[in-house]
Amino acid sequence: MTLLPRAYGFWTGAVFAALLVASSAAAHAAEAAVEAKPDTESKPVDPDYYELMRVFVDTFQEIDQNYVKEVDRRKLVEAAVRGMLEELDPYSDYIAPDDLDQFTEAISQEFGGVGIRVNWDRQARAIEVVTPMPGSPAYKAGIQAGDRLVEIAGKAVKDFPQGKEIDTAVEYLRGKPGEEIVVGVMHTGSKDIEKVSLKRELIQLDTVMGYSYDKDGKWNLMFDPEQKIGYIRLTHFTSRSAAEVREALKSLKKQGMKGLIIDLRFNPGGLLEAAVDISDMFIDQGMIVSTDGRNSAHRSWSAKSFGTFNGFPIAILINHYSASASEILSACLQDHHRAIIVGERSWGKGSVQDVIDLEDGKSALKLTTASYHRPSGKNIHRFPDSKETDEWGVTPDEGYVVEFSLDDMRKYQEDRQERDIIGKAPKGEFVDRQLQAAKACIEKQLKEPAAAEAKPEAEKKDEKPAKPEEKKASTSHVPARRLPLFAVPRRAAG
Repeated sequence: MTLLPRAYGFWTGAVFAALLVASSAAAHAAEAAVEAKPDTESKPVDPDYYELMRVFVDTFQEIDQNYVKEVDRRKLVEAAVRGMLEELDPYSDYIAPDDLDQFTEAISQEFGGVGIRVNWDRQARAIEVVTPMPGSPAYKAGIQAGDRLVEIAGKAVKDFPQGKEIDTAVEYLRGKPGEEIVVGVMHTGSKDIEKVSLKRELIQLDTVMGYSYDKDGKWNLMFDPEQKIGYIRLTHFTSRSAAEVREALKSLKKQGMKGLIIDLRFNPGGLLEAAVDISDMFIDQGMIVSTDGRNSAHRSWSAKSFGTFNGFPIAILINHYSASASEILSACLQDHHRAIIVGERSWGKGSVQDVIDLEDGKSALKLTTASYHRPSGKNIHRFPDSKETDEWGVTPDEGYVVEFSLDDMRKYQEDRQERDIIGKAPKGEFVDRQLQAAKACIEKQLKEPAAAEAKPEAEKKDEKPAKPEEKKASTSHVPARRLPLFAVPRRAAG
């Protein structure tokens, strides 16, 4: 359910229908849409509305009938829609039917496929396997990092359309769970091609990861076993993220965790409710976040005490690319003095988008409908005319600003990519100064008697976490598809 699914979906449908008829018909269609608007008080329509619609429809008709060459009507309408959205803000967007599946996958982080991350080897004109995903069909079949896919579904990869090799490969590899696909694999060090049959499964990408894999191909969440400092790297905020974080915390608590580092660097955000639920795990009272919109009532989310993970210090890592839901979590824990923020000032996205179905779900509109506010009331959103000296984003705590140069960022990405490959030992040459600062922050707090003493009641809560329905932030209504989203959909896995 979206915030305004019927009103906006019906309204847009009426407008598009009006584009195909005369201007006078457009006025009647718009009037009918207003009268049919469900469960809302009828409001008089500004007379200028009809005149503006007339300009819109007349222009469409003139182009359709008199332009020098025949035009694709759908492309024309979609261009008009995108043109309108460009006048709003960078986060409102139209998702065409061809892009809807990709957009949905980016939000849910799940798809039907064989479970490999791939890259295009331009020199060999082959699809290189970056890494198989743990437990996936490709992993079970013995496909390893460095292997090359030279054939997919009987088609030679070298013959894929130039410039679209990755997209074509992903399109073939993904499909309905249960269906089989045959790939030709050239293993590292071999020139022979092995035909491997893979049965697609529902691939759910982990959003909670550790610093490195253990010997069993699972994420190791204990960053410093001696000092018992845990590490959770959260890559997105999806419908499964809260459950993944809770399971990770339960595992770390069983291992005797005394401090925790939450890494939100390069996290583009995701679902609002995921940010709320995760924030609620670490504070037992007070506001988490609030939202306001022109056509939506003020809403606020507050924490509940039962099921809170307490009694240990937290450091949160952010950088310039931590946005949206990442900023909700870090701002909430910072304002409640539950965590120390380390790294760089965040992106600065304080707006909420609703995903609104169009054409009975064949396409969608991602529209900014509200702004959100941190508990302290400080501004998060970076407006187009904002200066570096203005107040926006989430700023690291005093003494914990650690800037990365472009070279540092490049080396970090290379190091991270190596650590994300199962079975590959990273070179270990890169020193992550931001992570080291977060670790030092935890160590400092562990030495303080107040931080080392866990409250008995908090420990009891941690040992028996609440069920999802028991530990849920209070709110009057949370739309199921409401998301502060900055993510750009990627097609990097099959």
